[in-house]
Amino acid sequence: MNLDRWVLVFAGCMILISLALAKLFSPVWLLLTAWVGVMLVQSGFTGFCPAAFLFRKLGAKPGSAFR
Repeated sequence: MNLDRWVLVFAGCMILISLALAKLFSPVWLLLTAWVGVMLVQSGFTGFCPAAFLFRKLGAKPGSAFR
């Protein structure tokens, strides 16, 4: 998988995990869902994504969406 797909999988997993935590424990976990959404919008405008930076450091193959 390339960097772009890793970022999308990571974002999707974080959203699903935060929804499960909100259902099981506390609605405060929905703030994590909101944060992931904000980061996705921000990366769409700027091309910078903290998760992409991390995956790049871990050796993910380059994609075309993130610098």
